[in-house]
Amino acid sequence: MALSRLEHRRSALRATAYRGRRQPTRWPSALVWLPATLVGVAVLLPLVYLVLRALTLGDAAWAFLAGGRNVQILANSALLVVSVTGTSVLFGVPLAWLTARSDLPLRRFWSLVTVLPLVIPSYVAAYLFVLFLGEKGTLQRWLHSLFGVERLPGIYGFWGAWLVLTLLCFPYVVLSVRAALWRVDPALEESARALGHSQTKTFFRVTLPLLRPAILSGALLVALYALSDFGAVSFLNYKTFTWAIYLQYGTINRALAAALSLVLVAFTVVLLLFERRARGHSTYYSSGTTNAPATRVPLGAWRGVALGFCALVALLSLLVPLGVLLQWFVKGVLAGETIQSLWGLTFNSLFVAGAAALVTVVAALPIATLSVRHPGWFSTALERATHIGFALPGIVVALSLVFFFARYARPLYQGFPVLIFAYVTLFLPVAVGAVRSALLQVNPNVEEAARGLGKSPLAVLRLVNLPLVRSGMGAGGAMVFLLTMKELPATLILGPTGFKTLATSVWTHINEAFFAQAAAPSLALVLASCGSLAFILGQKRRWER
Repeated sequence: MALSRLEHRRSALRATAYRGRRQPTRWPSALVWLPATLVGVAVLLPLVYLVLRALTLGDAAWAFLAGGRNVQILANSALLVVSVTGTSVLFGVPLAWLTARSDLPLRRFWSLVTVLPLVIPSYVAAYLFVLFLGEKGTLQRWLHSLFGVERLPGIYGFWGAWLVLTLLCFPYVVLSVRAALWRVDPALEESARALGHSQTKTFFRVTLPLLRPAILSGALLVALYALSDFGAVSFLNYKTFTWAIYLQYGTINRALAAALSLVLVAFTVVLLLFERRARGHSTYYSSGTTNAPATRVPLGAWRGVALGFCALVALLSLLVPLGVLLQWFVKGVLAGETIQSLWGLTFNSLFVAGAAALVTVVAALPIATLSVRHPGWFSTALERATHIGFALPGIVVALSLVFFFARYARPLYQGFPVLIFAYVTLFLPVAVGAVRSALLQVNPNVEEAARGLGKSPLAVLRLVNLPLVRSGMGAGGAMVFLLTMKELPATLILGPTGFKTLATSVWTHINEAFFAQAAAPSLALVLASCGSLAFILGQKRRWER
């Protein structure tokens, strides 16, 4: 009899954890499908712009795209995307688990440090790593004085781009997976351990399958970021499609740039199809309910290894670039350079980043709800449409909005509404992925019960959905905030006249070779993001059970 009960519990655990099938509930209310449709259509404006531009080329577009040079560039892009994504997952999942579920010392500190690399612009990070790891960089000088090392391997090319983008992108996986870990029902893991499974086997057989949507969501964002990045690949001389697109814009040949951008869109579609197939159709919620917090897993003898791993990642991704920035700053001050006041730039950055995070999370909620609770071709198409903007270089999205708003909404052109709209177009999939991962872990029977009690769809959203997906909304908002803080092309092109942020100030001073003056806003960018992100992550206690 005891054996029968154990087998029954084992079967229930597997079924509720990851082997069930989601069933659509009912036709979505207008509260869900109407705003989701409006948002989905709005973020497709860059795609419409690209098609209109590319059509002006006619058959010449096919001859241009089929050239041997573009085939090599496509192979370079694919190699970079796969390598950066794989390494980011290998870094991100352990870091998320250590900071969310283990007894790692200084967990709150590591929770903050492991996501701050998101705020460092890729063009700044690439230059800093060249200064530190280059053939005549800081590290080479240290090694020469200590061991007589004359030269280090070059950082330019694939390996440099892979290193820099990995160190900037792994926080996407950390934030997404950590938010999902906060929502995993600890009763499932406790049941597995009660059935005799070890902690390691419980993680791989129960916890990891429940985290699959979050891992895939974070990995998809990493892949799209690596695909669309221009700063790192251009500075490290690794030729990708984004580099080629900017090259065409530099020659004022926007039709050819549009044709190349459509290749990025096609690449994005392939990535989305792969992610959807890997995600599957399983459920990721428990059939029961619990308010018990998850038990901290003791690391024991592995505590030193875990601390060393966190310290190494923080050293490479944050301390090295910050150290070089401080070196810039000190040298400039000692040389007598005047450092401008940063209060106005900091306020502008915080203002637009906060507004973008709020609007983007609100826009993501109906799309994520439609995708999870009402799966089908329509909801899938809307969700996938949100990823187009994130896969495109910022200059493409910005110029597409210039094209439409300058012609059809002139009063809004170069105003804050258009700028915020650009940020939403660029970063919406970041918020959608985080909210979607959280919503997948919410049992739909809870919502059905609320409807059965006579609650309206708006009341269900306010009383049930929002409290249960706050962790995902917080994670998505944090990522959008950090990305907006460092966004450059959209701010330069669409910002109101005279509007400057910390990111635009960094770009201006680097181009003018005023490195000390560039270091000051770069450090302010990190510090402002650090304080704001600490506040967001400080809400963790309210999100955890």
